[in-house]
Amino acid sequence: MIGAGDLFSMQGKTVLITGATGHLGSSMAYALAEVGAHILVNSRNRVHAENFVNTMKRHHYSAEPLVFDVTQESDIKESLKAIAEKPLHVLINNAYAGDSGTILTAESNQYRNSFEVVLVGAQNLLKETLGGLRRGVEQSGDACVINVASMYGFVSPDIEMYNSYEQANPPFYGAAKAALIQWTRYAACELGPQGIRVNCISPGAFPSGQVKQSEPSFVSRLAKRVPLGRVGTSNEIRGPILFLASPAASYVNGANLVVDGGWTAW
Repeated sequence: MIGAGDLFSMQGKTVLITGATGHLGSSMAYALAEVGAHILVNSRNRVHAENFVNTMKRHHYSAEPLVFDVTQESDIKESLKAIAEKPLHVLINNAYAGDSGTILTAESNQYRNSFEVVLVGAQNLLKETLGGLRRGVEQSGDACVINVASMYGFVSPDIEMYNSYEQANPPFYGAAKAALIQWTRYAACELGPQGIRVNCISPGAFPSGQVKQSEPSFVSRLAKRVPLGRVGTSNEIRGPILFLASPAASYVNGANLVVDGGWTAW
């Protein structure tokens, strides 16, 4: 039995995070590195990945870059050759790229692009890392996939909060995240018998530092919608992601952990 002091240890484990250099991805990377994990830092941009890895190493954390575009199967296959025979304990599907807008302003290609990154990317990565996840189970008895969705995967944004309709959180984003939540359930049922847990985390109201500086009135409107009375900070994703990744969540499978300050409880 794992002692209470070791429930959140990730010592000796390897974690692959897509979109690891971004607003929330970087906080996830540091949280897991701080408890002993070796972080595979994914980004489409080699410079961003290598700079982030170098910063982590200056803090004496273990990390290496893994550069590929989650929408390109050939990129994924080529990049994963570096870890082909090694155990992988955690895969975090966090990558996203897309525009703003509404149903009336959205173009069909924006829906396709969003689903390619969020859903097809997660599917491709799971298939290519499955061998590593199985080896993770063999080595430590546990491996997991964490899909980063959003509260907008099950509620709609209030368009009136935005300065313009063109700046609104777009429907193709929410639709893709909703699909990811459902895909999580499928994967949890299919991979559970192999000892691989698959869960989802749905953050909400986590504006970046840039948005906080450039759009303070918008951030204030967001905060008023949150029962806690404020927006989230990137550090507040650390505890929830560590819980799902660690032995503390060894019997949690097929769940969607909502981290939104109570937004969706209204």
